[in-house]
This record gives sequence, structure tokens and C-alpha cells, in this order.
Amino acid sequence: MRLDNFDLNLLVAFHVLMQERSVTGAARRLNLTQSAMSAALSRLRQSFKDELLVLHGKRMIPTQHALSLAPQVAATISQLRGVIAAGTTFDPATSERTFRIDASDYATTVLLVPFISELEQTAPGLRFEISLPRDASRRRLDNGEIDLILTPEQFIAGEHPSELVFEERHVVVGWSENPAMQHMDLATFRDAGHVAVRIGGEDTFAEALLRPLVPERRIEVIAQSFIQVPWLLQGTRRLAVMHERLANACRQLHSLAICETPFELPTMREMMQFHSARQNDGGLKWLRERMIEFAKTR
Repeated sequence: MRLDNFDLNLLVAFHVLMQERSVTGAARRLNLTQSAMSAALSRLRQSFKDELLVLHGKRMIPTQHALSLAPQVAATISQLRGVIAAGTTFDPATSERTFRIDASDYATTVLLVPFISELEQTAPGLRFEISLPRDASRRRLDNGEIDLILTPEQFIAGEHPSELVFEERHVVVGWSENPAMQHMDLATFRDAGHVAVRIGGEDTFAEALLRPLVPERRIEVIAQSFIQVPWLLQGTRRLAVMHERLANACRQLHSLAICETPFELPTMREMMQFHSARQNDGGLKWLRERMIEFAKTR
């Protein structure tokens, strides 16, 4: 197989087929007809002299050769996207580019919502796809499927560059009529019922710190989302440790009281991480710089 006779678009088709394990699903993702996708798979099989994906029931099972090719193809596509983006002049006033970001509901609420609203004035054509972080986020970043991940520093993947967006304190939050909020000390905190947040079964930044710091803390409710916490505090005697920015944003709506933690907690460093192949992506560089500048005002 000669490279000058190979249609590089077939690599994109292969990449999506490996993700979807379905001709129909891949066709939908690439906005192609099913027959066109089937034809692409046929050409891929001829080029690589391997079946690549074998139909088993309603799913397609990759061959060993396809599995060995998949990470190499994903890395190649990401590199090519970076080359193309770096050579493209980015004009925020006219661009209709879509930026894909994985961010928690906390980061979305305190940063992305007001940031995107402000961009409507200077970059009205930009579009955003925001997804919650999950186990596949790092793989999606590796494969070039997302542009940015917003996450606390200890959760970033070391092989890609990252930048500090802002630092965040944590505070104790409770319903404004909760007696515990009148005088907060370690004993009051320890004896209260608590709302905790665990995402995908994993401890958040605060939970990882609190578990050994106050091991006897009585957790009565576990939420899957930061934004659920204020609702679970209202009208109860429970407490929660929350990001200060989010607590202030929710204070009035949910009749919350806020006070300092009765122990020292390190500051959380909220980072943005992007693929190493996109360091020279003009549009992404512009977005990163604007986001960091905006975060300084919040």
C-alpha cells in the first residue's frame, strides 16, 4: 500500500468505526449514508488486508490487527488536526468553530456560563459542546475528540500540557436556619450530618481531603453532582463542604449560610488541559487566553 494512493479520510472512518463498532453509528457520526460508510469499510479492508471489524450479532468486533492500529490512528488524526488548525487564521469575530470541553457542573456554573455569555459580544459565531468529565475523558483528549478538560490539578494526565485557570477555596455551607451555622467549630462539624459528592464512584478534591481529616464525619447523602448539594441542604440540618464560588452563586436562591471550615484545607487549583499536538492551534490558544483572563475577574 502506497501512501500517495491512500485516501487519508479513510483513517477518520476507521477511527469512528472503532469507537462506534457499528456502520450505522459511524455513518451518523460522519454525516454519511450507510452505503458510503460500508464502502469506506470495504476500502479499509482492502488497504490493510484484514477484516478489521467482524459482524457478531448486532455489534462489530474488531480483529487483533484493528486493535493494534487503533491507538496509532487516533494519535495520527490528532496530530493532523493540530497541523491543520495551526495553519488556519482564527478570527473570533467571524469564526463558527465548535469547541468541545469536558467540565464539571461546578466549573460550568462558575466559569463557563458567564464566560460564554460574555463571548457572545465578541465571538457570536462560536459554538460549545460541554460534557461532564468521565472515565473516558482522558481517552477522548488523547484521540482529539475534545479540545479542553477543566479539572483539579491532581486529576490531570501528565502527558499533555496544562495551565492554571484559577484557584478556589472551600467553605462550609448549610441552610440559613441550621443552628450549626451559628457557631462552627470542629465538634459541631463532626457531629452534624453531611452531604458529600462522589462522581462516578470517585472522591472529589474535597472528599479526598476530608475522608482522612475527619474520618468520623457522618455522611447521610451522597450526590453525584455539585449542583445538587444546595438543594439537599435547604430545610435540613446537614452540612456540606463546597467551592466558595459555587456557594456564593447559590446562596440567595437556596437560603444558604456560609462559614469558614474549622480546619485547614489546601487551595484547589483548577486547571485546563489540552492535547500536546494543539499547542499552536490559533483558535484554541485564543480561547485559553481569554478564559484565563476572564477567570481573574471572577
